[in-house]
This record gives sequence, structure tokens and C-alpha cells, in this order.
Amino acid sequence: MKNKGKSYTKYLLVTVLIAAFGGFLFGYDQGVMSGAINYIGPVFHMSSGVLGFVSGGIPLGAFFGCLIAGWLSDKIGRKIVMSISAILFTFSGLGCALAGSVSLMIISRLIGGLGIGMVSTLVPVYIAEIAPKDIRGKMVGGYQLAIACGIFIVYLVNAIIANTHSLAWNEDVGWRMMFFAGMVPGILFFLLIFAIPESPRFLINKNKSDQASAILRRMSNEPTEKVDEEIKEIHASIQSEKNSKSFTKELLKKGSKMALFVAVMCSIFQQLSGINAIGYYAPTIFKQAGAGSNAAMIETVFIGLVKVLFVAFFMGLIDKLGRRRMLKWGSYAMATCLFLIAILFAQNPITKLFDIFIVVLIVLHTASFEMSWGGGTWVLISEMFPNKIRGRASSIASSVLWLATYVVTQLYPVMIAKLGSVWTFVIFGLFCVIMGVFVQVFLKETAGKSLEQIQQDNAAK
Repeated sequence: MKNKGKSYTKYLLVTVLIAAFGGFLFGYDQGVMSGAINYIGPVFHMSSGVLGFVSGGIPLGAFFGCLIAGWLSDKIGRKIVMSISAILFTFSGLGCALAGSVSLMIISRLIGGLGIGMVSTLVPVYIAEIAPKDIRGKMVGGYQLAIACGIFIVYLVNAIIANTHSLAWNEDVGWRMMFFAGMVPGILFFLLIFAIPESPRFLINKNKSDQASAILRRMSNEPTEKVDEEIKEIHASIQSEKNSKSFTKELLKKGSKMALFVAVMCSIFQQLSGINAIGYYAPTIFKQAGAGSNAAMIETVFIGLVKVLFVAFFMGLIDKLGRRRMLKWGSYAMATCLFLIAILFAQNPITKLFDIFIVVLIVLHTASFEMSWGGGTWVLISEMFPNKIRGRASSIASSVLWLATYVVTQLYPVMIAKLGSVWTFVIFGLFCVIMGVFVQVFLKETAGKSLEQIQQDNAAK
């Protein structure tokens, strides 16, 4: 792979690919409920509130998983905690597949959430810590690509299961097969983790400089003196941090405090875009627009494919156009789509033509999200904090993101029931406008800078 005349090793690409596969778990579990929800609701006689809680079990568990992940990863390393996340995800799939009650379903979803929270915190941080600065955004974007691939694959699995069997079979067995299939990526991720190295920055922080140096040299084809300079820069940064204040005081320093504010707000805004409301309930939305059950499933698969394609575009542009520009214009594009969707849902009746327009606008909203806030938020969280507190500070921002995910997932069916589709999409559209203004006012560009340079810039503010 070449970038601005520089060559990077296959070892780096393979390592990033394996680490990013953790995002596949996230994507699969986000998407599996969109297919299963049509069958588990009637089977367990769930109200809209209970259905929202079952759907929200993953983000609620992830909230706590993020808080645990940051502290653990700074103590025992990124790799071990990612392995734990794979185990939790696998057992979650098994528990959901065998669930005979709503309670067991909720417990299994919460366990899976713990694993997803851990992996969503650590994978972007891990990739940011091993990737060269000029392609760091692209590499961290690989995590979002894995999420999109997970969503697409599970949408495809859901559609195949739902459309090749009877309603009675799907209510009895089909939805369980959807969860069972999720154990495969969980086991695969656990096994693959053993093939990648520990984060060099974590190793240097633990006085294992020789190991870190060897890993960095395998990651890059840069001249030896360039790698040595990077190691010295990391050493100097870590030594400075060791002489600094406690975690709380360090976090509340001027530069870190602003970084935390921006990271937390971006985490909240990512979910206020309405993307996961659409993701979890896509088939339901399409059915409201007039599509039949089978057609709704097929349209949802198409949404998954769109995610994959536009995350790939995001990866190619994030380091060239920069974080700030892509987030700002992505916000306004999503707002436009949501306002138009609201106008179409206000029509009575919704004709087949309007159904097509709604599908097109949801596709455009999804594409705009994946080109901006989808991967951009994870990139920002992974690169804004100092080495000493990166794991724990990133876990705070990630936990806020998952708490926002839980709130949106829990409230979406209630909003639809109480406010209707029109006002629900108007509200999400207004939030997108606010997001664009926030980026314009508060976000400073980080593209092309090393993690240590970003840290220095924040401290100078």
C-alpha cells in the first residue's frame, strides 16, 4: 500500500484488518435485532416499551463495558480485553438463541453489550496507536467498515432466513438461528486476536521499549532513524505524563478538558443523527412506508450494502479532506434527508411512489452518515487524548456514545407511537443541523498530525 510515496508493510495491514474485525461483532449485533424483532415481539407478547428495552440491551450493556474497558486496557493491555469482549459476545449469541423468556433475552443482550462496549472502545484506540499519522484516519475507518460489513451480512442472513421459511417457523426457530449465527464471528475474532501484537505505546508505558520498537519496525517501511525518532517522541510524551497529575486532574487540564468536551458531544450527536433508530427498526420503517414484510427485509439488505460502499469512500477521503469538513457537510446532508422523509410521511395515503422516495432518502441519509459521523466519531475519540489517559478517557466518550444509543433505541418506538413518524424525523433532523453548527464552532482539524502533536496542540489551547 502506498501513500504520498511512503510504503507500509503487509504486517500493518493484516494487524489492522484483524483488530477492525471487532467492529464486525458490533455491526452484526446492531443488525440482528432488526430481523428478529418482527418475530420475538409477538412470540413473547412484548409491549413497545419492553421491545425497546430488549433492543436497547446491547447499548445499555455497552455503556458499562466501555467504562470497564478503559481502566482494564491501561492495566493489562489492549489485546487481553479485546479477547474478553469476543468471549462475552459469543455467549450472548448463545443465550439469545436459547432464550425461553424475556428476562433471559435481556440478560443475554446485556452480556453482549459488555463485550461490544469493550471492543468499541479499544479497537479504534489500538489502531490509532499502531497506524502512521498520515493514514491513521483511513486505518481507524477500517473499524467502521467492519461495522458496516457486519450489518450487511446480518441483514442478508436475516432476509434469507425470513424469506425462505413460513411465518410460523420463523416465530419458532428462525429468529433463534439469526442469533446462533452471531457466534461464528465471536469465536473467529477470539482466535484471530492471538495473531496480532500488543500496542507499542502501551508497551513503552510498561517499560517494554524493545518489544515496542520491534513492533513499530515491522509496521512501517520507514528508515530506522525515522522509527527511532517516533519511539523517542513517544518516550518523551510518556515521561512527561508520568510526571504529571492524577487521571482526574490530567483529564480536567485545559487541553484535555476541551478534548473531552468535543469527544463527548460528538458521541452524543452521532446517535442523535437517528442512524441507529433507522438501523434497529429499518424493516418496521419500510413496512410503515407501505412495503410488505419480505420487501422490507430486501430493502434493509440494500441499506446494509450502501453502508459498506460509503464507508469505503469515507476511508479514502478522511485523511485528504479532513475530519472537520466531512462531519460538517455530513450533518447538513442528513438533516435535509430527515426533513424530506418527514414531509413524505405526512402524506396520506403513502403511495408506492412515496415509498420509493422514502427508501431513496433513507439510503442517502445512511450514505451521508457513513461518509461523516459513522467513522469520524470513532476517529476523533481514538486520537484526541494523551497517551497516559487515552484508554480511560476514550472509554468515557465511548460510554457516553452507548448511553445515547440506548436512550435513542429505547425511546424510538415510544416516539413513533406517541409523536408519529413525521415529528420523530423532524426532531432528528433538527439535531443534525445543531451538529453541523457544533463542528463549525468547536472542532479543530487533527488530520495529518501525530498523536503526540495533537496532544501538544490541545495543551496549547
